[in-house]
Amino acid sequence: MSKQEAVQVFEDKQVRTIWDAEQEKWYVSIVDVVAVLTDSVDANAYWRKLKQRLKAEGNETVTNCHGLKMLAADGKMRMTDVADTEQLFRLIQSIPSPKAEPFKLWLAQVASERLDEMQDPELSIDRALAQYLKLGYSENWINQRLKSIEIRKELTDEWKNRGLKEGQQFATLTDIITKAWAGKTTKEYKVFKGLKKENLRDNMTNTELILNMLAEASTKDISQAVNPKDFEESKKVAQQGGNVAKVALKELESKTGKKVVSPLNAKNVLGIGKAKEEEDK
Repeated sequence: MSKQEAVQVFEDKQVRTIWDAEQEKWYVSIVDVVAVLTDSVDANAYWRKLKQRLKAEGNETVTNCHGLKMLAADGKMRMTDVADTEQLFRLIQSIPSPKAEPFKLWLAQVASERLDEMQDPELSIDRALAQYLKLGYSENWINQRLKSIEIRKELTDEWKNRGLKEGQQFATLTDIITKAWAGKTTKEYKVFKGLKKENLRDNMTNTELILNMLAEASTKDISQAVNPKDFEESKKVAQQGGNVAKVALKELESKTGKKVVSPLNAKNVLGIGKAKEEEDK
């Protein structure tokens, strides 16, 4: 089952979701919905009591809900009760809240937008462009970032074609590539930039993005040329692809006298923090 996790925002509150590509539907964290609708100080406790009551009443919607691993506030993947859109609409009826109707309209829009993007992928690119501009990124950086998404997709498609597994194997190969050209694993790179849950690529400078794209594009091209037969061979290819970008990095640093891999991040350099402060005024 192919799933993609995402965080949606309703009235400044995060709602964790997972898109199931095979079933073409969203699964939404129920406790996040409870937090939005009730403003409860303990949404988990509220949901536990509501679930017990609904089960006692023989509510089939609760019975059909299941759990999926989602990123928790502590940064760990934890089992979370989720429901699809139809199930959520039914559950919302059991939660007295003036936000119920606005939330249902928002939820329907989120689901509709995702289906629209499947039919016309350009819509997702347009939405990403608008969001980056709103956050304060420069148009030049945004162009690089959108290109990096395309290149990453080409690489992961190549890995899938080789029978490699999403999750741990993809993460391991990504670490090998990043370590080869930047001298740091993805986790080490994020720590170096002072990041926690933020996306690493969203906090790269233009030069870092370009070199990361070179590393990933080279890995994909080498993989297509040598046809690695298993995960171990793909790890060697990942190292080779990263080394291509390392050569470019060393050459650039020798010409400029400056380090390419930088502790700078979007908040303190690209104006993201400033843009958010202006938005909140």
